[in-house]
Amino acid sequence: MKIVAVTSCPTGIAHTYMAAEALERAAKKAGHEIVVETQGAGGRKAIPADILAAADVAIFAADIPVRERERFAHLPTVEAQVKSAIKDAAKIIAEAEALVSAKG
Repeated sequence: MKIVAVTSCPTGIAHTYMAAEALERAAKKAGHEIVVETQGAGGRKAIPADILAAADVAIFAADIPVRERERFAHLPTVEAQVKSAIKDAAKIIAEAEALVSAKG
């Protein structure tokens, strides 16, 4: 499964990156590909359009609104708080798997 994710918190510093790393580890452990876009005070590096087009699901681990959310409109989406991604990224990955499986 190909996953794209956005992590963001109000300051966009520590927790944004901790959530990104946790999701990356959990996705790889489950055998999935993942590309994470971090959004915060330091700016962002947008996920390339070709990766977005090939993705199966999006995960938003965000405590603030995701910038340019419309880029992900074609994807089923799992939403969680940053804290949840840090504490239990495997659960969020499992939710994404279930969402994609249900989509068929």
